[in-house]
Amino acid sequence: MKIFDKLYINGQWQASTGSQHAINNPATEQPCASSPLGTENDVVAAISAARAAFPAWSQTSAQQRCDYINAIADGMKERFNDLVDAVSITMGCPKNMTVDLHINSSIDGLRSFAERAFMMEKIDDHGGFKVLKEAIGVCTLINPWNYPLSQLVGKLGPALASGCTVVIKPAEQTPVQDFIMAEIVDKVGLPAGVFNLVSGSGRKLGATLCGHPEVDMVSFTGSTAAGIKVSEAAAPTIKRVCLELGGKSAYIITDDADLETAVNWGIEDIMINTGQTCNAHTRMLVPQSRYDEIVSLAKAAAEAIVVGDPLDENSFMGPMASASQKGIVLDYINKGLEEGARLVTGGTDMPTGVDCGAYVKPTIFADVNNQMAIAREEIFGPVLCMIPYRDIDHAVEIANDSVFGLSSAVYAKDSDSAMAIARRMRAGQCFIQGSFFSTDVPFGGYKQSGNGREWGDEGMSEYIEVKSIICP
Repeated sequence: MKIFDKLYINGQWQASTGSQHAINNPATEQPCASSPLGTENDVVAAISAARAAFPAWSQTSAQQRCDYINAIADGMKERFNDLVDAVSITMGCPKNMTVDLHINSSIDGLRSFAERAFMMEKIDDHGGFKVLKEAIGVCTLINPWNYPLSQLVGKLGPALASGCTVVIKPAEQTPVQDFIMAEIVDKVGLPAGVFNLVSGSGRKLGATLCGHPEVDMVSFTGSTAAGIKVSEAAAPTIKRVCLELGGKSAYIITDDADLETAVNWGIEDIMINTGQTCNAHTRMLVPQSRYDEIVSLAKAAAEAIVVGDPLDENSFMGPMASASQKGIVLDYINKGLEEGARLVTGGTDMPTGVDCGAYVKPTIFADVNNQMAIAREEIFGPVLCMIPYRDIDHAVEIANDSVFGLSSAVYAKDSDSAMAIARRMRAGQCFIQGSFFSTDVPFGGYKQSGNGREWGDEGMSEYIEVKSIICP
């Protein structure tokens, strides 16, 4: 069992004033690591260190920041196996899936911000005035447990590139990769105070992380309910707040699409990472005229998924990230049955061949209407709702009838047809014709799915203040 007993503050490993927290492997239900439960004093010390480091770090050249970011990415390659183990063991993602889904994509994503450091040195000259960019300041980065390394990198990359200093708070369920990142940062020699790591409970540390007057920006990924609390804590000091929150994304399949390909893409999208993906397309909207055919295809695709040990190279799905999350998902499955939805496959029993751990079967509900709780609330597990529609206008109406607007998807006969539908969907992203997530484009939601963007140039802009110089 890996024991981390110190926090990384001001370029040093420092003992926490809090106790240790046991981290369980969700596949075995046994402790696999432990980390400190940081205290408010630890957070204040980290914020103070970040504030002290900001003036010098923000004035470094773009080339220096670019080199540091690439050096950290190189360090991630050197610690590749450690990072794979950290994510797979603590959140249950199969190792064979973790390699690309969580680690390679995170390394590439971090490198994408190295060159973006030079955005900070660009000055727009408009004759009578100039517009330049400056780092916003001290940022607290509060990360979730479902994509723990990717979400860290999506915040850390633009923060470092722009010249900000950071205080990082990982989810208490999955902090191991953050400690490895701190070890990498320490080895690279990032100036003291630029990167600070405090692990612990969000409920106990959140008010200080979000409300401290020396913090200029908060970037948070998590539930909509928690995002509201983050905004409330940050409001008195008028901080910038970037929120990536919940989703209940719709996927429209048209009657002239390649149905088998479209359905297989949809099933893989919802079941990957054991359904613990905020932008998963958990409402599959299908034409009434071909409903039974599509339900049969979905059933076959879901039942072909291999659920098992994260160490088994044949496993596509591992356990939920925790026993508590498993309980939440099972409650929703029972709620769907109570609401009258038809269970096509899956349910509340353990998957075949599994006798312990936080496992849930790939589950599909048919005959769902958009007013059911399972169609309106984020389940965050491998549960798909299949909803029939009459025509495309009806499909778009159902898709947009949600408090969320994080993602969406369309599969039609061709890209032009899909694009026409995509433009009508009220969501921050739309995947057409079986496309895949990219860290080169902005990611974020409409409505209660949050505000601000991560990744791409727009993700970089969240960490930037714009200054106008008025010339004589």
